[in-house]
Amino acid sequence: MTQSTTATVASTAAAWSLERYQRVCNKVSKRLIGFLFVCFVLSFLDRINIGFAGLTMMDDLGLSGTQFGLASTFFYIAYIACGIPSNIALARVGARRWIGSLMIAWGLASTCTLFATDATSLYLLRTLVGVTEAGFLPGVLLYMTFWFPTAYRARANALFMIAMPFTAGFSSALSGLILGLDGIWGLKGWQWLFLLEGLPSVLMGFVVFHYLDDRPQQAKWLDREEQTLLQHALDTDRDTNAPVQEHDRSLLAELASPRILLFCVVYFCLVNTLAMIAVWTPLIVKSFNSAGSNESIGFLAAIPQICTIILMIVWGLHSDRTRERRWHLVLPMLLAAAGWILTALSTHASLQLVGVCMAASGSYTAMSIFWTTPDQALSFRARAVGIAVINAVGNIGSALNPLVIGWLKDLTHSFGSGFAYAAILMIIGALLALRLPLAGRIASTAP
Repeated sequence: MTQSTTATVASTAAAWSLERYQRVCNKVSKRLIGFLFVCFVLSFLDRINIGFAGLTMMDDLGLSGTQFGLASTFFYIAYIACGIPSNIALARVGARRWIGSLMIAWGLASTCTLFATDATSLYLLRTLVGVTEAGFLPGVLLYMTFWFPTAYRARANALFMIAMPFTAGFSSALSGLILGLDGIWGLKGWQWLFLLEGLPSVLMGFVVFHYLDDRPQQAKWLDREEQTLLQHALDTDRDTNAPVQEHDRSLLAELASPRILLFCVVYFCLVNTLAMIAVWTPLIVKSFNSAGSNESIGFLAAIPQICTIILMIVWGLHSDRTRERRWHLVLPMLLAAAGWILTALSTHASLQLVGVCMAASGSYTAMSIFWTTPDQALSFRARAVGIAVINAVGNIGSALNPLVIGWLKDLTHSFGSGFAYAAILMIIGALLALRLPLAGRIASTAP
């Protein structure tokens, strides 16, 4: 065989292997992303439906803006406290059993919010939702590292995390209609909201038990060769992309290192905007459309989410194709900051809505890219706890934001100061993101 013929055969074999590898990754994506997307839709719906419930609940229960914001703060305090032990439990008992159990528990807790009668009972019920939902997002982010090689993670994260803007947009229209059920069977509109949006999570939890597989080796829908090829790519990720070797330092020292603290601070700055979009968008839209009905506010609040879905998909694909993460994280954060500044300075309703669209699109897109990066700074053994630590510390922003925004609104009688607060944090976060210990280009694990 001539040298040129040998090269041709090798090239053909490599091309076949790459095609097979891509086919396996696409097969995993089709199997898992759509299902996890639905689960996340239900999770996020039960987290943010209090924002729409607040359109009528605040008056019915006699809540001030500060009290209403404090209910979400209690949710996130519980969420932060329980996220790390929940991820440890998932790593030990497996995603199938743990995620299924979480969905049943938080679905019941969210449904029970319809029994709130005053600020105190609302605080207790939202705390219970926070306890039960805490492990879902960090758990799924960990689970995806068991199935998707690093080079495919941005698009996988984007397709999974568009559940957040999709749910925000979908629930904006749906929740506005459900509030119209006010008075039927003696229930308030906001009580119907928690009932009809909480029970589906319970049903989906039982489906999880039968659908998810914990690891590729357990997946009967992959043949033996596909399992081996996928596991090889994942093992290569483990060996090449994590800079800290397990024997170099203790687990505690690794988690307390400055690089992990930097990830936490960046995520804290980012999460403030995410929390503001999730909880306050209906009331923000109402603030510059006070004459609109709940239904019209719902449809207007869906517009930023449609813009977000488009940008997340396009930006995630571009990040994977270029194998670049740093600027794909920083630029959307700056877009979000510009959006809040526009919303704060403008007095025209249309420009304010454009600003909210920029803030939502930039922040959610940045989040989907952000969660492709921590494993570049974590050893394999620290991944479960490290992801939960970053999520928990960052979500202190989720706990503080509703309280701060509610207090600022009560103090100034507008959302302008809250917009400025969110913009400043996003600018700080973007500057710090430039310092994250990320590779210039992600190494490919393709055969």
